[in-house]
Parts: sequence; structure tokens; C-alpha cells
Amino acid sequence: MKSFVAFAVLAAICAVVKTEEVCHNNVVRACSSSTLSAIAGMFASESASICNSRYGGIEHIEPEVQAYVNSHLTKSYEYLLLATYFNSYQKNRPGFQKLYQGLSDRSFDDTIDLIKQLTRRGGRVNFNSVHESPASVSKQRMQLEVDELHSLAMALDNEKQLTNGAIHVHTRSLHAAERDPEMAQYMEEKFLSKQADSVRKMSGYANDLSKLMNQPDPSLAVYLFDEYLQKQ
Repeated sequence: MKSFVAFAVLAAICAVVKTEEVCHNNVVRACSSSTLSAIAGMFASESASICNSRYGGIEHIEPEVQAYVNSHLTKSYEYLLLATYFNSYQKNRPGFQKLYQGLSDRSFDDTIDLIKQLTRRGGRVNFNSVHESPASVSKQRMQLEVDELHSLAMALDNEKQLTNGAIHVHTRSLHAAERDPEMAQYMEEKFLSKQADSVRKMSGYANDLSKLMNQPDPSLAVYLFDEYLQKQ
């Protein structure tokens, strides 16, 4: 008896559905079946691909966002390796270790935030397939055994790559075949301004240290600069 009542209620709901809405059309067709098993089968096969949160230009920019996710995750790993290198007993640069550990944590948090944004818009994140964008993925592998100044130069290059990646996704969101202003606004609020600040900071560090090292024995200057980074 309860099964009959539930089926009757479902049939009544389907009778008043506005058929011009795509997702509702699938429900109406599902409800026209003669058995509950047919309802479940049709709904799973048809409306599962239509009743989703995909809209706007997500179809056109999803690969670009996935490439930017991969780029952030790669940079997080590279910064973590740099932090480990400068935290060893041979280098013993706690200031540089703190700087690169912070950049690693930030890039990892940005990776998680991008994944949430993409899945919120109905996209999928697949790390088994390669998604690359010329603006966000570097073809060069980071060299770990470098001095302090060269590590800052590489960090600056990384931050510029991440900034260009954000600009690329933002531009594609506004100029793709179908625009996606929501994604463009997300990139503006979450990445563009923050990446600009990061590029400015890394460039300042690199230029300051290069001036301090312009002497026969820069060991004391590097030590004092590391002390400065610890306080930031």
C-alpha cells in the first residue's frame, strides 16, 4: 500500500512539471514508465548527464582550470623540496626554509580551492590525464642544489608563471566561445591581486639580496638576510 501511495504521489508531481525545463523533461519521461525499475533506469541514464551544475562557459575553460590546478600542485611540491633543502644541516637557512614552506602551503591551499571551485561548477578533476596550458605549466624542472640568490630567482619565475596562468584562465573565461563571468570573477578575487603581490615581494627579495652579495665575501650578508626572512 505504501509503495502504491509513493508511486501515486510521484506521478502527481510529474504531471505538473513544466516540460520546457530540460531537467524536468527527463523526470516527465521517467515518470511515464510503467514500473519503478524503469523509472530508476531512465533517470540514471538520461537525467544524470543533464541535471547537473554545469552552465555558462565551463565546457570551454574546464581544461584550462585543470591545467592551473596541476601547475599549483607542481609548484607546491617544488617549494616543499626547496624548503627541505634549506632546512638541512649543511645549508641551515631557517629564513629561506620558512619562505619556501609558506609558498608551498599557499600553493597547496590554492590547489584545494581550485578543485572545490571546479567541482562546484560541475567540472571534474582527473589527475590521471595530462592537462597543460602554455601560460601555467613550465617545461623546466627546478634545480634544488642552488644558492640563496638563485633560489629566489627561481621562486620569482614560478610566481610569474602562476600569475600568467591566472591571467590566462581569466581571459579565457571572458573571451571563450561561451563566456563565464562567474569564473572570471573568481580568478580576480582569489588569484590576480594575490599573485601580483607575491611577484612584487619575490622580485624585491631577489634584487635586495643581489645587491648585498655584490662583495668579495657575502656570507655575512646572506646570514643577515636569512635572519630578516625569519622575522617576516
